[in-house]
Amino acid sequence: MCTASARAHGFTLIELMVVVVIIAILAAIAIPGYSNYVLRARRTDGKELLLRLAQAQERYYTANNRYADDLATLGQPQTSANAYYVAQIATSSSSQAYTLTATPQVNQIADVCADLTLDNTGVKSYSGSTGNGACW
Repeated sequence: MCTASARAHGFTLIELMVVVVIIAILAAIAIPGYSNYVLRARRTDGKELLLRLAQAQERYYTANNRYADDLATLGQPQTSANAYYVAQIATSSSSQAYTLTATPQVNQIADVCADLTLDNTGVKSYSGSTGNGACW
């Protein structure tokens, strides 16, 4: 025969299901927020790449009185340090101006800022939207 005190120990199925539902709701809120945070954090990889290439372009310009047409001439890698972005250089016909573009790769493609750009006058821009914090 079961006594009332023997049944008082433990959880019912309903109590366990309530806990599972609460955890699911918290996860549904936390995971997208964390994903956006990760994308913003990885964006610094592209910014660093563009700023490093801009410095290399200015050093090259000082020595050659024109901007380099490609990354090989600058001796710089095309891929960012963590491989989240790939860079390209577009120069004017007289090589007196340039635009650097960092295109997101792999998991970073989901970033709403899309391509980051930087030109020889220091203008920073992006091709996407700003739904995930300031792009620059």
